[in-house]
Amino acid sequence: MTVGLGLAPVGPVDLVVGGARLVVTMDDARTELLGGWVAIDHGAVVALGSSSQPEPPARRRVDAAGGLVTPGFVNTHHHLYQNLTRALPPSTSQGLFGWLQTLYPIWAGLDEEAAYVSAWVGCAELLLGGCTTTMDHLYVHPTGGGDLITAEIAAATDVGIRFHATRGSMSRSRKDGGLPPDHVVQEHDEILADSERLVDLHHQRDRLAMVQVALAPCSPFSVTPELMAETAALAERLDVRLHTHIAEDLDEDDYCREIYGCRPIEHLEEVGWGSDRTWVAHCVHPNEAEVERLGRWGTGVAHCPSSNQILGAGLAPVQELRAAGAPVGLGCDGSASADSASLWMEARAALLLGRLRGGAAAMQARDALELATRGGAACLGRAGTIGELSVGSAGDLVVWPLDGVAHAGALADPVEALLRCGPTSARTTVVAGEVLVDGGCLVHEDVAANLARHARIAERWQS
Repeated sequence: MTVGLGLAPVGPVDLVVGGARLVVTMDDARTELLGGWVAIDHGAVVALGSSSQPEPPARRRVDAAGGLVTPGFVNTHHHLYQNLTRALPPSTSQGLFGWLQTLYPIWAGLDEEAAYVSAWVGCAELLLGGCTTTMDHLYVHPTGGGDLITAEIAAATDVGIRFHATRGSMSRSRKDGGLPPDHVVQEHDEILADSERLVDLHHQRDRLAMVQVALAPCSPFSVTPELMAETAALAERLDVRLHTHIAEDLDEDDYCREIYGCRPIEHLEEVGWGSDRTWVAHCVHPNEAEVERLGRWGTGVAHCPSSNQILGAGLAPVQELRAAGAPVGLGCDGSASADSASLWMEARAALLLGRLRGGAAAMQARDALELATRGGAACLGRAGTIGELSVGSAGDLVVWPLDGVAHAGALADPVEALLRCGPTSARTTVVAGEVLVDGGCLVHEDVAANLARHARIAERWQS
């Protein structure tokens, strides 16, 4: 069913979300609809309108009265398994390298059950924060741990979130001059073979795909240049995306100069990753020439403001990257560094840190909202499909509350109110036309059971 903006389809649709104070579509024209509504059928948006245009009949209607409707937020960098080791003192006071060395031995306990339960709980938490699409970077694959990627895909599918799994990897252990211990790294041939297997098994290529797979060697200090180059070639052959951490920390700069004789972004180019197939996490410390290079390549950046603050990494040049042409999205990062998984919180932090870096005029609420939606979609290679509300886009949206004590007096601009007031979580979260959060609560019946399983595993890991 193809209809234009504001033209209601004939016959009932699956879902109408209507009566909103404002619908911010984030489409190409950045359309904003007063008193707006969105119609979804067969998992896709089929029509949108304002209060002056009648809603179509629907099998189900969500009343968004008084609220703000946005596209579902897109999480471009995460490590879901890390919610099993949240807020462990004093790891985050040690900087990135010390933090990792503290936690690698604990994460070596990862198996299929832990991967499933942590992904289930993590995806549920993301939905509550308005996230409808998340990626996950699972790079710890202990010997005998099982098929961890398939386990987390099963969990995400059960929760109902749109999911981009990445087959992470580490191949350079301490004995080879890397950071991770020997028992959590793998051989190149094993990594590449499993990467191809997972793409063949899980990667969906249709426009409204619910599951996709990317290839994601972890970082310059945990994989070899050979693996990076071979993975880039494999991604080209399989036509999937590439992801890694880069330029996250000044220690990483020092490491790359010592080991590779160049800076991290130069290393990225040398191993064949300088392209629009790639999106990278953090990118806190590129210099001016490297920002221009990333923009010229079209390489995406996952900005992780909470993690960067907790680990003291620095202020990423977000607006400079965007101005250069690099897509920039938001990432919650792992729940062992950010310790929470709310993309609303990341969007608000991006707004505030952008102003701290560049001054009060450097970042506005709509800029931060764009990072959380369209920018994230571009990083994942899904521009025009997710991260916006337009005819044919995925039926993924959020109704945000604008009432109560936290929003009292916020009358002038709902978008400014969303990110400057709060704290806020989603009133309603819809993925592919399915209501997964209703009245601020998850609708899935297995929340308590999975939290209990999660608590048992976390206690075992931390004892």
